[in-house]
Amino acid sequence: MGTTFRIDRYVTKLDGTELRTEHVYGLTSLVGTTKDAAAKVLALVRGHWRIENSVHWVRDVTFDEDRSQVRKGNGPRVMATLRNLAISILRLAGASSIAKALRWCARHFDACERLIGLSTQ
Repeated sequence: MGTTFRIDRYVTKLDGTELRTEHVYGLTSLVGTTKDAAAKVLALVRGHWRIENSVHWVRDVTFDEDRSQVRKGNGPRVMATLRNLAISILRLAGASSIAKALRWCARHFDACERLIGLSTQ
């Protein structure tokens, strides 16, 4: 027996003004007491949004991926992989803002080469 659930989302503008309320319904195979199942579902949903906010949002906004004109063959997949690689390297290097780190890399090319192991100097 599975668990059904409803998540209420309150979408607001950055200034706190409420835009809308969303109700999301779901069905899962998670079992346990109602409280245990609810905690597990909430953890899964929050984990999904952590990934969405840390990777996909950065690709969409910082790299402007939606306007990419690479559309044929393996090109889109290769470019997405390269963007993910750049994000991962910058995060491992301690960057909290990928956009800021990319601007820094544009000004300090030699340091970026060392960061990815292309230069030994």
